[in-house]
Amino acid sequence: MRIYCDEVMESGCPARQPGQRKLRVRVHGHCFVVNKDLLAQNCEYFRALFQSGMKECQEDEICLRCVGLLGFQVMMQVLEGGRPMLNCDQIVEAIECAAFLQVPSLTKHLINVINSENCLLMFHTASTFGVWDLFHNSALFIQDIYSDLKDDLCTLPKTLTDYVEALIPASYMAVCSHSPSSDELENFQRTVSYLDEELKEWKALTQLPSSASTTMAGVAVLDNKLYIVGGVHDVSKNIVQSGFCYNPLTNSWSTICRPNQLRYNLTLVGHDGCLYALGGECDHKELSSVERYRVANGHWSYVSQLPRQSASVVSAVALDRIFICLWKGRGASDIFEYSPEKDQWILETTLVRDQSYGLCMVPHKDNLYLMRNGPCNDFLLCVMDCYNVSSRQWTAMPGQYVNSKGSLFTAAVKGDSVFTLSRKVTTEYTIEDYKWKRKREMTGFGRIGSIYTFLMRLPKTTLPLAERSAASAPGQRSGNIDGHRRHLVRCVDNL
Repeated sequence: MRIYCDEVMESGCPARQPGQRKLRVRVHGHCFVVNKDLLAQNCEYFRALFQSGMKECQEDEICLRCVGLLGFQVMMQVLEGGRPMLNCDQIVEAIECAAFLQVPSLTKHLINVINSENCLLMFHTASTFGVWDLFHNSALFIQDIYSDLKDDLCTLPKTLTDYVEALIPASYMAVCSHSPSSDELENFQRTVSYLDEELKEWKALTQLPSSASTTMAGVAVLDNKLYIVGGVHDVSKNIVQSGFCYNPLTNSWSTICRPNQLRYNLTLVGHDGCLYALGGECDHKELSSVERYRVANGHWSYVSQLPRQSASVVSAVALDRIFICLWKGRGASDIFEYSPEKDQWILETTLVRDQSYGLCMVPHKDNLYLMRNGPCNDFLLCVMDCYNVSSRQWTAMPGQYVNSKGSLFTAAVKGDSVFTLSRKVTTEYTIEDYKWKRKREMTGFGRIGSIYTFLMRLPKTTLPLAERSAASAPGQRSGNIDGHRRHLVRCVDNL
């Protein structure tokens, strides 16, 4: 966005399109020419203003005194489709703008760019201006890296630190590939497990439903619920007909309808209230079709196909954007972004490395870390390249990130840490300046077969599976925690 002092300027491309209603907005001596309809659609302040019948409704120029220049500039960038990374001054003014002008898309963007450097600023500023969605999500992020920020938290009011300490941290979770069980008795191998970081060991959380399969299935977390879709019964590759959903707050499983196209070896992605079933196989043929499941209405529908047929698609969600990696051949891997608004796959970049293709993609801040097989097709080794989605630049990562104990072909990010595991060892890495530094090792996940890993927030009173029968109802426990949160929000509101 261009800024010229005391001059009229266009805020961005959408305002220059013919036939759109334009409005001049003056902010601290700077005049923006903006799309009036864009403001009305996205800002509650402007929507109410334009519908109020006041004289400002008919004027071609208005003056805003309640927000800062930087905040309004960031807001317009976001409304026009930009995803800017923000410095401290921009963050403060953007939060102020989101509060006074009531701009949900700006709040959503601020949530998406929370990181270890800005989370405390986001948290405190959001509490000051009453942007509660941002306040809560900043607090969750702080809870996830609590030990790293414990000294800094002492500078905040006690009510704010109490709020953080009452929240549930994310847990590193894993489940192995299992076919449906025909046993009437419980099979304690067929479990979803979580890592107890204090004891550095894995504990069982819940058993898989007897008819569920995680063999060649799609596994994803959406809104803190675990979904399993597809999968096969046995070596004949008969596909499981139902999908399954686990809610940790109630410790219960439910079923969801299957996609229109039966599929296995699919990739399942959770994003913005929807599940996306990408590609996969059926009858030993790779698929390019993609289906979207809207949790709100419980229906699957087809969306734009993958650029080419593919199974076990490598995927990641960074800055609330869905990215996939598809092997192009001859050492080339294409990175595509899916735009739900346009229902379109857009080529983002291509990485070319001899005799190599992507195996796993890990998001952190505005970076995508692409793991690929090492030299001489040695799949016990892997190397990494980092792609920055803001600068659109690749950086080769030094060294190799797998030893004889473990594998990086599955990983999950919490704060500035990356967790990965094998049957022998669970390893936590710290991401620092395009380097992954080994932080600590814990007990491995001693199961056979492919491993799916993800993050979920479990009730603080979660017990190992063998002990849960003696505990009270999980729904009641989580309700007490939710009530405590509401009490803290009311306290913060009175600051």
